[in-house]
Formats: sequence, C-alpha cells, structure tokens
Amino acid sequence: MSHELLWTPSRERIDASNATKFIGLVTEKCGFTGSTFHELWRWSVENPTLFWNAIWDFGDIIGTKGGERISNKAGKFWEHRYFPDAELNFAENLLKRTDDAPALIFWGEDKIKRIYSWKDLYGSVAKAAAALRDLGVQRGDIVSGYVANMPETTIAALATISIGAIWSSCSPDFGIQGALDRFGQIKPKILFAVDGYFYKGKEFNNLEKIKNVVEQVRSIEKTIIIPFINCGYPAGNRTDVLSFPEFLGSGPAPTLKFEKVAFDHPVYILFTSGTTGVPKCIVHGGGGTLLQHKKEQLIHCDIKPNDRVFYFTTCSWMMWNWATSILAQNATLMQYEGNPLHPKADILFDMADDCGMTFFGTSAKYLDTLLKSDVCPMESHKLETLRTIGSTGSPLCAEACEFVYNKIKTDVHLNSFSGGTDIVSSFVMGNPISQVFSGEMQGFGLGMNVKVYDPDKKEMPIGQQGELTCITTFASQPLQFWGDVDNKKLISSYFSKFENVWCHGDWIELTEHNGVFISGRADAVLNPGGVRIGTAEIYTQVQKVEEVIDCITVGQQWDNDERIILFVVLKPDLELTDDIKKKIKMIIKENATPRHVPSKIIKVRGVPKTNNGKIVELAVKNVIHGKPVVNIESIEDPSLLDDFQDLPELQE
Repeated sequence: MSHELLWTPSRERIDASNATKFIGLVTEKCGFTGSTFHELWRWSVENPTLFWNAIWDFGDIIGTKGGERISNKAGKFWEHRYFPDAELNFAENLLKRTDDAPALIFWGEDKIKRIYSWKDLYGSVAKAAAALRDLGVQRGDIVSGYVANMPETTIAALATISIGAIWSSCSPDFGIQGALDRFGQIKPKILFAVDGYFYKGKEFNNLEKIKNVVEQVRSIEKTIIIPFINCGYPAGNRTDVLSFPEFLGSGPAPTLKFEKVAFDHPVYILFTSGTTGVPKCIVHGGGGTLLQHKKEQLIHCDIKPNDRVFYFTTCSWMMWNWATSILAQNATLMQYEGNPLHPKADILFDMADDCGMTFFGTSAKYLDTLLKSDVCPMESHKLETLRTIGSTGSPLCAEACEFVYNKIKTDVHLNSFSGGTDIVSSFVMGNPISQVFSGEMQGFGLGMNVKVYDPDKKEMPIGQQGELTCITTFASQPLQFWGDVDNKKLISSYFSKFENVWCHGDWIELTEHNGVFISGRADAVLNPGGVRIGTAEIYTQVQKVEEVIDCITVGQQWDNDERIILFVVLKPDLELTDDIKKKIKMIIKENATPRHVPSKIIKVRGVPKTNNGKIVELAVKNVIHGKPVVNIESIEDPSLLDDFQDLPELQE
C-alpha cells in the first residue's frame, strides 16, 4: 500500500484552525495535556463525558443541559444516552441568523440558480411550520419527502423539526416500490414531493409515481407538490394537493416557535440501502446528531462562519442530513441537484469558482471518474477560496488521492471519511492539523472509541486487517429501528458478533501514521483458501490499469473453496484481450500478493451501484450463485445485473 506524503498543513493554518482552538479549551478546562490530534482522540475516548460536554460548550449549543448529569450510565450500549436531562430544538440551532447574507445557494444543473438569504430561510421555515401546525402536525408525527436536493426541501425539513415532528426523505429517482418500502413502514402524515427533476439535461416527471405512493400509503393526509420542472399536479391524487407556494401562503412570516424537546427526541428517520433486505428505518435523535455534526464540521472539517460549504448528495443519503447541519455553523450551504458531470465534467468546479466555495464535498466515485477523464481543474479553474476537499461513500484509492493534489489543488486538505447511515456521521475522518498520506484516512473521529478486532475480539496490530468496532458509546448512535420491538433488530444488526460492542461491518487496518485503511465491507470480504482479502485491496490496483474504467470483484464458491472473480468495465471500443488480462493480473500480483490475483476476469457493461454510488458486491454475488437479489429498487441501474447471470465463464 502506498503511503506517500501528500500534504502538510502550514503553521498558520494549524494555529488558525478550530481544532487548535478546541485543544486550547480542553487544555484549560478539562486537563488535557497533549498537542497532536491523535493525542486529542485518545483523550476524547478515555474521557467521554468530559469530551461531549466540551463539544456542547465549544459548539455553542442553544438548549439547556438540565443539570450535572452528562450520561445515564446505562450498562447496555444501545440503552446509553448522553445528556439525559437536556432539552433543545435541533432546527433552532440551525437558524441562529436572520441577516441578508446567503444561507443557501442552489444550482439545478445549468438550468436554475437561486440564493436564499438567512432572512429568507428563517421566514420561509416560519411559514412552513405554521402551515404544518394548521394541518394538524404535532410533536412525534412523521413528515416525509419524495424530494430533490433543493431549498424547499431544507425548508420543509427544518419546519418539521421545529415543531417536534420527525423528517424522513428519499430522492425522486426512486421507483414506486423503493418509496413504498420506506414510507410504507413509517406511515407519514404529510408528504412533500417534487414534481420532477433534471438529470443530464432531461426532464423526468414524477407525478405518476407520487400518485401511486399516496394511493398505497394510506397514512398520508396531505400532499404538497414542490414545483421544479413545473409539470402540474398528479391527476386523481387520493389526498388534497397544495403547491409549495400555496402551502407557504403570501402573507408576512409569523413568529417561528421552536418546540423544546428532549435531547434524544427523534428528528430523522434514515433508511439503509436495503441491498440485503427491506430497508431498515433508523431513528436518530436531535441532540446526538447535532453534537456529532458540530464535532465533525467544526473540528474535523474546520468549517467557520460565512464559509461556503458544498456536499454533492441526494436526499436518500445521510450526507444530505450531514450537509444540512452546515447551517448550524453559521456557514452557507451550497446545493446541487442533477448529474454532477452535466453539462460538462467540471461543472461543479464552475460552481466552486462562481460562488467562492471553501469546502468541496463529494464521493470517491466522483473523484475516480475524474481520474479516468482528462479533467484538470488546476489548469481550468482558480479555486482560490477552496481549503478542503471531502470524500466519502467508499474507500478512496491512492491514485485518486494523488489526483487531488496533482490535478485539482496542491494546497488543500483532503479529508476522506467513512461512517454510515447507521450513525448519521463517521467513525473515520480527517483533521486539518495533521499530514495527509496517500491511500489512507487520517484517523478516527473524536469520541469514537474504535478498535480493530479479529473474530476472537483481539486487537489487530498495525498492518493487519479486522472488523471495525466501537467499544464505548457515542452521541449519535441510533435511538432505535422504527417499529423494532425490544430493539431486537438493532441488537442483531450491530451487537450480535461481539457482546455489548458495536460492530460496524467494515474491514479495516491501522497504518503507521495513526491512519486507517478501509478495505471493504466485512460481509463482502473475499476468502480464497481461507485467507481474508478486502475488495478495496484489489480495486486499488485495478485503478492503475488505464484500459479499465470501473470494476467489481466477488467470491464464487468453487470446488469446495472460493475463487476471486473480477468484472471490469473497459474504455469505449476496447475488448478484453489476453494482454489486458495479463496486465491486470501482473499489477495485482506485484502490488498486492499472488492470492489477490483473480481466477477469472470478465468484461461487463457497468458496475451495479446503489443510488448513493456504493458498489453492491453482495447483489452480484447472489446473481452469480443463482440467488435472488432483494430490494432491487436500491440499485441505480438494476439492468446491469443481467450481465452477471448464467455466465459460461463461471461454469469452467
């Protein structure tokens, strides 16, 4: 694995960082005696109540702690709660400002550009909250969105949360069954739905899908249509329908009343991708989500007031919830709806220059795509204000890391992080005061007591892989799964492998720089000859083959063992010749081990991925073994699975 040093923060940047300010706070008030970020992490996991209390103070949380109790001291991981006596309102902490500076900057591909000031945002949320109350929405009710990543969605979500109700959404590209799998479980009272969306310049009408979802989810009492492509209302809709402007009304904004609720009162229901079954409905509390996002955005990402922060996401991905919390840092949230490569591959860098972007958040998939193209933003764009590039969604290979510094900007903090919907945040993150090395993440998130375990619950040394576990509680652990009696599903999902220890399902190893390398999902780990191999170890090497655009690898049961099968997507008009196969195998053998070399290499049209860009190895593995693929709605292009069915190469 490559460990090339890519970036060292300047002394000035270290001194000006929020991380250094936080170190000063805990040094003065909490007895911290270290100076490095790794030492800060060690202190944070050894002193969790001191740490989370310091995050509350450092983040200037609006709310009341309710006394001296920072923890309920529950013995069972899933029953533990921080600040059990506290009260706050999540939305109030995101709406501190009411001035004329921009709160939201929105681009809908190259077709629509809008700006909402803090004053506009606050007033619109006030109107929406009052309208929801008029519709009978109360504390604890669920409001759902079948929505695009746009200001109206943010307004609807914050209005919902301001009155103590719960927000849950999925993106409009989900099919009817995908939406039903989600909303049918949680039974929302109100549905916000966008009339359609743009993708690669084309219009997609959503009205028929909305009508079908409302018809089958009988709990929905009112449908509010957000006009985007302006195609009208769904004909024959079961409920009354209002347009979003009608819903807000035309009069002056009323007083915005924030309902104070308990620290662990639910604010979001998020859904797992559902590639292994019907999506799980994960309930997240307002206080824990707020504290965790404060920690990550202020300290790990160095977000400051008036920064302009962008994260490419959809409303089905937890990064939408994460990005929404940018408002709590008094920073401007930048939103983009559509294809991030349309109408040209560097459209997002146009947005960065035009709007003064300071933080550019994207997926590893996007950076990998740019890596394989001829795009060189360093030459075509100024990027003067850009300080940080964030990457998540899947492991970022060494070549993509190097691409950032060679082709985008030399003096930028590459902040690669990994966590999940399960915790609406990250276990692994970067930080602005430590060095960045190629092919690895900088370390664990503060307060996240992560260990790398083997199956016998023994810690793995540096350079050896194991399960990502968390041995002590943290602020944003899920409250429950919706409808999960006695937490049976939650316990089974995270605590069945190691007693009272969170097991996340990622396969990781520590590096000599206190960094982390994630080699894939533990349930997709390859096991030829009994040797466990992370899929990312192979992907990292295949990235070096210029003929290959994308790839996916799975294990096939064969001759009482398992053999590695590699599927590749080649550049247009290329055939998979013996020479290309030899080249792929040689690169893998020389840079990994002979055990990593696939037994078969097969060309396919494309790699099946979730709507959030994650490779679905398990779905492909099921197909090649003749097993059904559950919840196919979670896959962006299910037709790609046809390429993996009944392949003669896999019968020999």
